[in-house]
Parts: sequence; C-alpha cells; structure tokens
Amino acid sequence: MPVTLITGGSSGIGAAAARQLLDLGHSVTVTGRNADRLDSFAASVGRPAELLTIAGDASNPAAVQDTVDATLKTFGQLDNAVANAGFATHDSLDDGDPEGWRSMILTNVLGPALLIRAALPALKVSRGRIVLVGSVAGHVHTPGNIYGATKFAVTGLAENTRQMVTGDGIGVTLVSPGAVETHFSDPVGGLAPGRERISADQLAASIVWALTQPAGVDINTLIVRPIGSPR
Repeated sequence: MPVTLITGGSSGIGAAAARQLLDLGHSVTVTGRNADRLDSFAASVGRPAELLTIAGDASNPAAVQDTVDATLKTFGQLDNAVANAGFATHDSLDDGDPEGWRSMILTNVLGPALLIRAALPALKVSRGRIVLVGSVAGHVHTPGNIYGATKFAVTGLAENTRQMVTGDGIGVTLVSPGAVETHFSDPVGGLAPGRERISADQLAASIVWALTQPAGVDINTLIVRPIGSPR
C-alpha cells in the first residue's frame, strides 16, 4: 500500500488527511513541532503500526532529511509527500513583528522546498505525488499581508516543481483552501467571527482525492472555498 509523509500533521488539516489515508490503508508518517500533540494524535487513531510520528521543525534541513530517511527505513518506500506545515502571524507590513515574519517565511516557504528536495529521490522511484497546501491568499492579494506573500511563493513553487519533475512521472498538486475551521483561526487577528468556513475533514478530502488519482493523471491546482465565501 502507498506510503505518505505529511508535515504539520499533528492537528487540523494534516491530522485529518492522515486519518483519512490510514482509513484507506496507507502507511503514514506525520511530523510536527509539538511532541505532546503528536502523541495525542497517535493515541486518537489507536497507534497503528502503519503510523510513524516524528517531532521536528519543517524548516530545518537536517530534520526534514531525517524524516524522509526514517520513513524509508520504516516503510521501505515513499509514494506521497504533503507539505502542510505552515502558520500566519495575523499582522501587517505596517505594524507587524519582523521576527514573527522570519519564522513564518521559513516554515511556509523554505519548509515545502526542503520536503521536495529530500523526498525527490524516493518519489522518482515510486513515480509518486507531491501536494503543497497553499491558500486562497496565494491567489488573491490582501493589503499588507505578509502571510499572503508566503502563499504566493508556494503557488509559484508548485508550478516550478511541476515543470521540474513531470518528466520523472511525479504529480504535483497545489491545494489552496479558503477559510478552514482549525486552530489556525484562533489567534487575535485571525479569521473574522461568523465567516464561512470549511472543516479540516472537508479540506483533507481534497488532498486525499489529489493523492488517489489514477496513474498518469496530474491535478495541478485546487482552490477550495466554503460555499458563500466572497473571496
């Protein structure tokens, strides 16, 4: 059965995708910075042998490579890589915290690039798939929004990667959600109360759909909004 690696998978969208893939019979590696949250996720799905959890920073090159290596050692192959780790500082160019921006940019932009680089040798063997979780904010401009700028970078990274690897038989999908009901929305300055949202499970279903397309089919861009969302 397929083996899928998901960064930022201890909660929210990543955890929902991991659950759905486990239900389909995939073996799944899940990473996250918070070891306790990873352990809680593993407990919630019964700690199956098909699940590997690894605490680590998605923007750390050595940690990402170690995760790929551990996945190959444990499961013997890698068929899918899902770059889901990311966050927003919920501030703006005119009043935001540059140190917060630094961490956000490294996680949101460097993180997916590192995963692609580390996973490519194995994905060339499996002729697998890459999913990058972007955002509607990476397609529609918002005044002063640094988070949106990081997601525009992910939008570009997805197409640049597709052009690089399509000759190797690797599929690349950018999944760009609108508002999703997760802890991402919790900080002050996050999503406005009452705004339409989709659930993490609903967004995860789009990721799983992209990963389970027939051989030879490459779905490149999915923008997934809640019905009723104006943007």
